[in-house]
Amino acid sequence: MRWLLPYPLLTLALALMWLLLSGVSPGQVVLAAGVATGASHALAALGETSPTIRRWLAIPELFGIVLYDIVRSNIAVAGILLGLGSARKAGFVTVPLTTRSPSALAILSIIVTSTPGTAWIDYDAARNEVLVHVFDLVDEAHWRQLIAERYERLLMEIFE
Repeated sequence: MRWLLPYPLLTLALALMWLLLSGVSPGQVVLAAGVATGASHALAALGETSPTIRRWLAIPELFGIVLYDIVRSNIAVAGILLGLGSARKAGFVTVPLTTRSPSALAILSIIVTSTPGTAWIDYDAARNEVLVHVFDLVDEAHWRQLIAERYERLLMEIFE
């Protein structure tokens, strides 16, 4: 069955997203199934392996933390842009990582970039460090600790 759908959950998610964005009709269902299956086969041709999730219960916890941080960061960045906060300086922080799991690194990059005021700039695989741009950089040690304890710890529980 894996030869037909190498990544069944990915195929289902892509098809559902297609239908949510374009509407449901017989033609769209066929097109969504075809595109999702093709994308699944394209990913399999790249040699990607399916991630193994070790602790499913950590996923809702991580989701809640990320959602809270995104809302909090939206408010903080809006306050700074509207001049409600004191003037801050932007800067770059090099964050050493423990995990080497490709899935954990990919999700960590999504988390960092989707949180307003931060952006994943570069990953150095040799040193296992990430360069993060922070819009409101007050304390570099705080950002290193935040990424390691808030996100990376849970991602390691999930994937390693």
